[in-house]
Amino acid sequence: MKAAPMHILFIADPLSGFKIHKETTYAMMRAAQARGHTVWSCTSRDVFSKAGIFANAQQITLRDDATQAHWFDTIEHNTKQLNTFDAIVMRRDPPFDVNYVTDTWLLDAAVREGAVVFNAPSAIRNHSEKVSILEFPELTAPTLIASDKALLTAFHTEHGDVIFKPLDGMGGSGIFRIGADGMNLGSVIEVLTENGARPIMAQKFLPEISAGDKRILLIGGHVVPYALARIPQNGEVRGNMAVGGKAVAQELSESDWQIANTLAPLLWSRGILLTGLDVIGACVTEINVTSPTGFQEIFDQTGFDVAGLFIETLEHAAR
Repeated sequence: MKAAPMHILFIADPLSGFKIHKETTYAMMRAAQARGHTVWSCTSRDVFSKAGIFANAQQITLRDDATQAHWFDTIEHNTKQLNTFDAIVMRRDPPFDVNYVTDTWLLDAAVREGAVVFNAPSAIRNHSEKVSILEFPELTAPTLIASDKALLTAFHTEHGDVIFKPLDGMGGSGIFRIGADGMNLGSVIEVLTENGARPIMAQKFLPEISAGDKRILLIGGHVVPYALARIPQNGEVRGNMAVGGKAVAQELSESDWQIANTLAPLLWSRGILLTGLDVIGACVTEINVTSPTGFQEIFDQTGFDVAGLFIETLEHAAR
């Protein structure tokens, strides 16, 4: 049964940049409209504080004959206080910088005024997508977070084959694999840490990456029964779709279910409606809470309506 119509605001990157054949926020909007809800959108730059938290937002309808160039029509522009929406979905992409943190502060203020925001702004701020795995050492590969070159070098000496990556990247950007020969180790550490000024992550290389870096989606404590394995191509060590990884939807393995069922209720209890776990083999490598993707690829390959589940869960959570 469909819920009563709601006004849902999506805070996202500019709509003009959406690639609608794979954009998860687009899939969410379509599912919301299909269930009778009114879709609004704005960017984080449109959100401001002036005796309350407001947004310069636009109401849109998604076209049945959508093309990449023309997939929505704007019904109206309006300045609205955030607590007048029935639900707000925060979908801005990283980098998670001071501007992103400021966004979460403003949204926290909106929550205090009665706005309903998912993922919870405080949860987004408190769950670094890479550092948060430290809470679950039993589920992760050996990991070091440090800026000190000696510590990072010693970690490589201990494990021999190591992945180094920045803490604020996305889509596979800035990821390096340094093998047992240590070639370019010093240079990579110097560049990524900006000569010791920034901490980075080092993880023991997991050869299971050849079978894919699996994205497992958790929605309101529920586990989507299909993972999206991002499989490296053409000699790449990275499986991210942004760098050419092949996306293959597959049923969750036994270890996938164990990981997902362990984390799903805990993360939902913290106000994280949507989580994207990154899993290689049986190890969690990241816990993504800003703008997890993969909805359309899973639907296209399996028919499982991830976006529909998301909106249905949002309806219950918002009320």
